[in-house]
Amino acid sequence: GLGRANLTLGARLCAPRPSCYPCCAMTRLDHKLRCEIGFVSERGRRPDNQDFGATRFGRPRVDSRADVVAVVADGVGGHAGGREAAELSVRAFLDGYFSLPGSLGAQQAAARSLDAINSWIVAQGRVDPERAGMATTFTALILSGRSGHYVHVGDSRLYRFREDTLEQLTEDHLMGRGDLKHMLRRAVGLEDSLRMDHASFPLRVLERYLLCSDGVHGAIGDRRLREILGRRAAPQQTAEDLVAAALDAGAADNCTALVVDILDTPPAEAGELRDFFGDLPILPPPEPGSILDDYLIGERISEGRYSRLMRAQDLRGGGQVAIKFPQPRVADDRTFRRAFVHEAFVASRVRSPWIVETIEQLPERQTRLYSVMPFYDGETLEQRLSREPPVSYAEGAQIATRIARAVAALHRARVIHRDIKPDNILLLKDGGLKLIDLGVARLPQLEDFPAEDIPGTPSYMAPELFAGAAGDEMSDLFALGVTIYRMFARSFPYGEIEPFMKPRFGRPTSLAARRPDLPAWLDAAIARAIAVDPLQRYGDVLEFAFEIENGAQRGGPAEPVRTSLYDKNPLIFWQALSALLVVLLAIALAWK
Repeated sequence: GLGRANLTLGARLCAPRPSCYPCCAMTRLDHKLRCEIGFVSERGRRPDNQDFGATRFGRPRVDSRADVVAVVADGVGGHAGGREAAELSVRAFLDGYFSLPGSLGAQQAAARSLDAINSWIVAQGRVDPERAGMATTFTALILSGRSGHYVHVGDSRLYRFREDTLEQLTEDHLMGRGDLKHMLRRAVGLEDSLRMDHASFPLRVLERYLLCSDGVHGAIGDRRLREILGRRAAPQQTAEDLVAAALDAGAADNCTALVVDILDTPPAEAGELRDFFGDLPILPPPEPGSILDDYLIGERISEGRYSRLMRAQDLRGGGQVAIKFPQPRVADDRTFRRAFVHEAFVASRVRSPWIVETIEQLPERQTRLYSVMPFYDGETLEQRLSREPPVSYAEGAQIATRIARAVAALHRARVIHRDIKPDNILLLKDGGLKLIDLGVARLPQLEDFPAEDIPGTPSYMAPELFAGAAGDEMSDLFALGVTIYRMFARSFPYGEIEPFMKPRFGRPTSLAARRPDLPAWLDAAIARAIAVDPLQRYGDVLEFAFEIENGAQRGGPAEPVRTSLYDKNPLIFWQALSALLVVLLAIALAWK
């Protein structure tokens, strides 16, 4: 038998070097399928080990597929050739699956490969008396792109551990009654026609999967499994802990555990997202207390012109989520669908602690247009500005640098947010921050919105946007500068701009005039970020963030700045000057 087998495969995410700027080190853009695997199998109290497990990483230039496949099989005890059936089925499945063309799809290739193995094992049992009755359970996890698949027969199991919730994905094929309740009713080699279970599901970063034989799950219950998986030790250590716990609990069978951690997934393709969102109907937002697609709808979180955000309970996976529904009859259907495609496109390509996530849904689960996000406990920056005390320099500088890191993460992926404002910045209770609402972002590879459908918030829009520009890194920088100005001053540097206005940008009101307690250098830094001429602004958002983080070393409290009448109000200046000239002219004429 295997005795003890330890195998760790995969690639860890590299640790950022100290010299890297934090927002760059913590953001992944080169997405590929990345995973880490731990494997342990112990004989236990049995005289030999009839379990067999293996993992194979496909190589595009060698195999037809670049997938990752993990398999656990448990030879049926009491029959000759149980171990042989387990090992043969695993090895032959891996060879067969990776030899089939990728055009077949993961499920079809897996089914075809396993069905051929079943036919061979059944035939061997008929012609060789020593192999009569040989059979095995079989559970395979297939990672293909952004999707996971399983094929399953018997009572070995596949679990998914996500956000502290343990979910059994496979069903045990047991008699379940009387003295035969532990006897298998399905296994590879039992019948001429193999009845296998298979399913697919989207993969999410940082979730983990467990494949195990009944020696593990039969000895320790779900509560203990959840506890060990929840420690978040490395996969190899977790597999060792699971098997050790099963043996300590008195497991009488072989014990095998294979743990798979998902570290990263490839980005979604634009066409794939268009096809998915393009077929979903747009309906009025549901009422609290209703159930939609196995989500129990809760209270309303916020409501805007284009969407409504509602809290919900996931009745399948557990946990709280936030669901964004479009508001019907506000914009053209194509505009709504484009916004949801954009949001999903960004979420699949930009992984950053400062950017909101989107939870991918199974196509068969989602019946209407909406997007699902994790529920974040906190408040928007706009809500923070509505209560006392005013934002201090220490608090504001921390918030400002985090917003800048979020925007920089988008810019590295060539994504322009185009609607940066306090309403779209979520301050978490644990001190974190999330930049939200990416539906109107300008993205590579995707067509842009028609000019009349780009919402934008006028008071935060750069001057060039009013002239018809589509938006770029400099316009995002301007919006960031206005957001930070308003965070400290609770007003706008150029005054509040109403929709459909064509504003004239003069000299902004000095931050020092509204908050003399703030450092002088901060006023100058923000003034440069919100300069009317894009060429006068910082080179990029990171340069602005660096200025905020390091400016405290160069300045103290701001000195009051005297502003001339001309700078305060040019119209009054020229009116006064004209009146003075009229008076002087009248005096001159009277004198003559």
